[in-house]
Formats: sequence, structure tokens, C-alpha cells
Amino acid sequence: MLGGTLVAVVFELAAVVTTMLVAATLVIVGPRRLVAACRDARWRLRSCLLPLAALAAVLFVRWATGDLLTQIEWRILGQNITYQLFVIDVGLLPVAPVEFLQSLETPELTAYFVFVYIYGYAFLLLFPFVAYFALEEVDDLSTLLVAFTANYAIGLLLYIVFIAYGPRNFDPLLFEGLLYDAFPRAHWLTNQVNQNTNVFPSLHTSLSMTVFFLAWHTREKYPLWAGLSGVLAISIVVSTMYLGIHWFADVVGGTVLAMVSVYLARRYTIAQLLRSVLRGIDGVLTSRNRPGSE
Repeated sequence: MLGGTLVAVVFELAAVVTTMLVAATLVIVGPRRLVAACRDARWRLRSCLLPLAALAAVLFVRWATGDLLTQIEWRILGQNITYQLFVIDVGLLPVAPVEFLQSLETPELTAYFVFVYIYGYAFLLLFPFVAYFALEEVDDLSTLLVAFTANYAIGLLLYIVFIAYGPRNFDPLLFEGLLYDAFPRAHWLTNQVNQNTNVFPSLHTSLSMTVFFLAWHTREKYPLWAGLSGVLAISIVVSTMYLGIHWFADVVGGTVLAMVSVYLARRYTIAQLLRSVLRGIDGVLTSRNRPGSE
């Protein structure tokens, strides 16, 4: 039952997102530009091999060490900040964002936000790979890869340090879980790629805003994409609160993470970032081994 339901959900997701990708590629990129880029596919892939490998390594570590990281999160480093996030949302702001957004609930609005949260998000993350691959130079594609790597790497560390539950899990009586109410099958998919405590910061927000920030930087190359990515990114950010998945502080944290990731990606190559990390680790180890450092 589980396998069949999961396959059906994944197939539906793939079909919808593929349709969106094909349509956007034809309209925004254009078939001629894409065909020309495919002729130089080997050169383009070789040029981005290091940042691509770094992104794959971070995603593999997250997938392969899920149970271990969960144990570290709960037993060693994790600090449960759910109540603090709740207080910020309902006590420190003039209007409680999640509560206000859910007060606007209508079937049409819920359907839109469910669509952008699931299908729009997948499309938003995948289309830039096609668009930047089709450009004459691969600098923007490399920047995208580094920015995604930074998002996942920093986000993973923050998930270990901070334990938090979203509104729908913190108080189901006060906040509605509109995602699963409107689209019950979604939980078969989200349970495979996420945990209930992966809340602060919102990676849906950080990755969506990263795509938008990079699209703005490349707006002269793809002007239509800059506008479309902005609408989708903001819709996804709002959807995380409207659906009761994230707090306002998670969204702010995700936006800051996006800004940091884009800054690092535009300023440094993946090799430079790795050298900086290694120098930092070496500096810490050296300082600990110095006489009198204890």
C-alpha cells in the first residue's frame, strides 16, 4: 500500500513538473539555444564538475546519515526552540503571521498554495539548471550549484543545532495542517524527504529565494524568468505559513540563509570555499594543540 501510494504521488509530481519544465524551456529558453547548448554538453558538464560533485556529496551525506544526525540532534547538540518561535509569531509581532494567513482560508486559496508548495517548488528548483545550462558561459550554472550546496550544508548544520516543530505540530487546535487536509497523499512524499523537526530555517524559503535572487542577477539574460521566479518564490514562502508548516521566524531565517548562500556563491568558487573551510578546521585544531591552550 505504502509503495503503491508513494509511486503514484511521485509519478504525478514528475508528470506535472515535467510539463511545466517543457513549457518554460520553450518559452523562456527557446529550442535553438537549448539545442546549441546540448552540442557542447560535455564541456559544460566538465566545467561544472567540482560544484556538481560538492552538491551531490552534501545531499548524499544528508541521505546516508539521517539516523545518526537525528541522534546527534536530540542527544548532543539539539536545542528545542519551538516555544521561542511560537512566542515570536504570536507575541512579538503586531499581527501573528501564521494565524492571520490561515484566517484568510478559502478552498481556492488553499488549492493554489498546495500547488505552489509541492509542484511550483520542484519546478522552481529544477528550471534554473536548464536555463543556466543553455547560456553560452557556465558561470551562472556554477553559481547556482554553489548556492544550493551552501543552502543545504548550512541548513543541515542548523537543523542539528536547533530542534523545532512547525505550527501544525506544535498546536493542532490553534493552527491547521491545511496541506494534508487538502492533499492527504502529500504526507507520503514529505515523509520521505523531511523530518518534523527540520523547521528552522525554512529550506523551502531559502532555496526559493536563492533562485529568485540569482534570477534577478541574470534578469538581462532571462527577463521573463526574473518575474516568474519572483512570483513563485514569494508564493512558496507565504504557502509555508498559510499551510501551517513554518513560523514567520523560519521564513526570515530562510531568507537570510538565501542571501548568505548567494553572496558566497557569487564571490567564491567551490574550491575556494573548501580551502577556506579546511583552513578554518586546521586553525581550530592548531589552537587546541598549542601549549597552554587547555
